[in-house]
Amino acid sequence: MSKKRNKELFGITVDTYAAEGKSIARVDNKVIFIEGVVPGDVVDVYLKKNKKDWAEAGVKNIVSLSPNRIAADCQHFGVCGGCKWQMLPYELQLQYKQQQVKDVLSRIGRVKDTEYLPILGSEKKYQYRNKLEFTFSNKKYLSHEELNTTASPLSDVLGFHAPRLFDKVIDIDKCHLMAEPQNEIRNGIRAYALAKEYTFYDIKNNNGLLRNMMVRTTATGETLVNIVFGEKNIEVVNDVIQFLENTFPQITSLHYTINTKMNDTIYDLDVITVKGPGYITEKLEDFTFKISPKSFFQTNTLQAENLYRITREFAQFTGKEVLYDLYCGTGSIGIFCSNEVSKIVGVESVPEAIEDAKENARMNQLENAHFYAGDVIKICNDEFFATHGKPDVVITDPPRAGMHQALVDKLLEIAAPRIVYVSCNPATQARDVALLSEKYKVIKVQAVDMFPHTHHVESVALLELKEEC
Repeated sequence: MSKKRNKELFGITVDTYAAEGKSIARVDNKVIFIEGVVPGDVVDVYLKKNKKDWAEAGVKNIVSLSPNRIAADCQHFGVCGGCKWQMLPYELQLQYKQQQVKDVLSRIGRVKDTEYLPILGSEKKYQYRNKLEFTFSNKKYLSHEELNTTASPLSDVLGFHAPRLFDKVIDIDKCHLMAEPQNEIRNGIRAYALAKEYTFYDIKNNNGLLRNMMVRTTATGETLVNIVFGEKNIEVVNDVIQFLENTFPQITSLHYTINTKMNDTIYDLDVITVKGPGYITEKLEDFTFKISPKSFFQTNTLQAENLYRITREFAQFTGKEVLYDLYCGTGSIGIFCSNEVSKIVGVESVPEAIEDAKENARMNQLENAHFYAGDVIKICNDEFFATHGKPDVVITDPPRAGMHQALVDKLLEIAAPRIVYVSCNPATQARDVALLSEKYKVIKVQAVDMFPHTHHVESVALLELKEEC
């Protein structure tokens, strides 16, 4: 290996996987975190951050590829940032994800002497997603190869945002993450819009007729589509909607939204239903869930069933428990556990999600499920406990940022006998577990792979109240 020159390192061997899609090389007792490589690669890198004991680096050149690499299946691999691990055998992906969960819980969470169950892989490696969101844009992301051609970045495209570039979109021809009809619908509406010369969204100037598209499917065979328009032109809206109705009869729930704001969120906007009842339905075991355009629902249906089963098994219900489901969303975890508890109390800060949760409880004819919108810190007071009873089990499933310090304090105050912590970010789960260690011990952990070919991993941890507490 040659010496460091102008913050560059040459011919270094990647040793092991770190976390969040980064791997590690070691040079003169310094740890180098590198994105876009796998253990066994030999690379030339440039340093982006350079501290005394560690550095972050980008790849300048791959000298030799790891023998563990395999050919990626997707034509967009290496450009689209959605499936960065397609070049790794799935067994190795699972190994690295399991390692990530163990490492952060040990290092950040200070967890010792706990049981780590084997990671649960996804039965489907492709076509596992039930939801995808695409962006119309008049700015095309050009690959390194396209930069040397006559291809123009001023092109109308429909696909995914380029990694770390807010104003450029990768034109997607075929995405392997979701079953049809998503490719047919996306490619069909793009061709139609181009033929009609409808304008695609310009994010810098906040104008353009076509802005976003969401496609959602269910295991029950239903398909929901919501088209978001960046300008209020009812003639164009009606024309595009008519095209979709005539061309894709498999769409069972068709909607549109007018969004002229600077941000893409539609939660504060009206969604207009033009076909179907306004929602589609999904089943997990024998439970039915209503999914509308604004609803949150796990995007890997088959694996969501497994994730919820593990959560239910960790909780060790006997049928007598009062279950508090925090960050309950549309109530899916609590409802999934409803046959094994005496009462469910769900709390969620998003009012629309609570309305969906109540509707889902009605659809499943549940009388023991109660859902409340608001901040759990404010809701769970003495009066609330007097009305609903203190929890025997708490299930918490927070967003990637983890739980707020005030909620951790509230859980320590409540001191429920068991907490099942479901996390999409093991690092913040580990941070919260360390804070809860004042009164709780981690009994067992199981990682669940919801998203093959990505570095994301779910982690389920069972915490029990220490005997002295």
